[in-house]
Amino acid sequence: MTSMSSSMLPFLICLLFSLSCVTSARPHEDFLQCLSLHSEDSTAISKVIYTPKNSSYSSILHFAIRNPRFNSSELKPFVIVTPTDASHIQATIHCSQKHKLEIRIRSGGHDFEGLSYMSTVPFVIVDLINLRSITVDATNKTAWVQAGATIGELYYRIAEKSRTLAFPAGSCPTVGVGGHFSGGGYGTISRKYGLASDNVIDAQLIDAKGRILDRESMGEDLFWAIRGGGGQSFGVVIAWRIKLVEVPPKVTVFTAARTLEQNATKLIHRWQYVANQLPEDIIIDVLVNRVNSSEEGKSTIQAAFFSLFLGEVDQLLLLMQESFPELGLAKDECTEMSWIESVIYIIGFPSNASLNVLLDRTPQPPSLQFKAKSDYVQEPIPEIAFEGIWKRFFEKDIEVPEFFMLPYGGKMDEISESSTPFPHRAGNRYIFVPVVSWSEETKEASQRHLAWIRRLYRYMTPYVSKNPRAAYVNYRDLDLGVNNLGYTSYKQASIWGRKYFKNNFDRLVRVKTEVDPTNFFRNEQSIPPLSSW
Repeated sequence: MTSMSSSMLPFLICLLFSLSCVTSARPHEDFLQCLSLHSEDSTAISKVIYTPKNSSYSSILHFAIRNPRFNSSELKPFVIVTPTDASHIQATIHCSQKHKLEIRIRSGGHDFEGLSYMSTVPFVIVDLINLRSITVDATNKTAWVQAGATIGELYYRIAEKSRTLAFPAGSCPTVGVGGHFSGGGYGTISRKYGLASDNVIDAQLIDAKGRILDRESMGEDLFWAIRGGGGQSFGVVIAWRIKLVEVPPKVTVFTAARTLEQNATKLIHRWQYVANQLPEDIIIDVLVNRVNSSEEGKSTIQAAFFSLFLGEVDQLLLLMQESFPELGLAKDECTEMSWIESVIYIIGFPSNASLNVLLDRTPQPPSLQFKAKSDYVQEPIPEIAFEGIWKRFFEKDIEVPEFFMLPYGGKMDEISESSTPFPHRAGNRYIFVPVVSWSEETKEASQRHLAWIRRLYRYMTPYVSKNPRAAYVNYRDLDLGVNNLGYTSYKQASIWGRKYFKNNFDRLVRVKTEVDPTNFFRNEQSIPPLSSW
């Protein structure tokens, strides 16, 4: 018997190998069959499933990829599901668990590192593009917005009901509310009203067990976690109930561009002392980039100070004369308009553009590859440090270097750091966001530009937050550290977790452990449960 067993061993190994090949050769069919069996309407779900065999697969996949750097990635999904009903998501969760597939949730596709549509392990995309209904209750100043809607669509629907109601979220109209709200959501009226997540009053979430939970049934700990802790760590948020805010019939905007020859360095330096101390009715952001100089063949640095003031122009001019006279703001640089028109102005559309542009989910060409990072600044950066940045901006082989400076203060200082997982409150003057973009589609060009922004990040080390060096979770940056998709130690996870969440990290871990102990909802920078360490 022993000798027979030994002689049979190679055959058995071969047989087992062959069986495993047979099993792995039909994963699509097994997964799709599972979806059909666990759907309330198998015909309906079949219409929202795309595999590589479908002619529409590529267009569905690439439509919401906002960073062309990832267009050619080989890390493509096994299946794309575009649910029209919560039951489709429930079936996808069940079948993904059964067949050991990762789930990536895509709302608008703006993830800076492409984590909403890429993975190094077999995975499924749940693209929420069909779950985008918005119901505005102007009387009670609330709205329900499904997670697949964009910020632009939300603003448009609010404006349909009222020109004096708004919502404090971001400026880019194609950003999906699902990811934006779950990471915080900072925008032009956040100094007045806080973040998008600060104004969420209810939510609907599907957890790892397939249950549909609202605020009452999920409990306050989980409701706390999804408002700034990155909702994809805890389940699939399918809708948010939000509190709308009041804005005046007329607001004022301005853009004041100043070059190095017009004292841009001194103005930027002075802005650091002013912007977070201004009244909460005003925000002044700064975009700094390299532009062509008036001298032919030369470049210079330009700082564009762009602002939204919740009031009329004469009030704004008086305020600027008192608080930031160095800018020399003139009345002809200012324009009065409605709040919804200011949304279009800040995006950069022409002044005569229709509000319908807010409904367009298509990225505006040209679309460049890019890499972005983020830092929080707590003490003013000296002028000499900015001059060091200019030297790096003038490097000839870098196509489009720029950075944004977005001020905090106002309401952001008043909300407790522990009220939501978003930890960047009092003590932060502004967020510094360097970005580098390029059009050259070669590996060498990508490596060159990535190396450049990483050098800039190292250069900024003495001037930004420390212990930990903080970052904004919505500006995802894998350079900060990643989880292994298998075993991840507490030490590994806390390296990036504390950079993002500081003192809130331990509470987030506890919530994650309670709601998703098997770590089904995960990606390279999600919150892992204690049970996985």
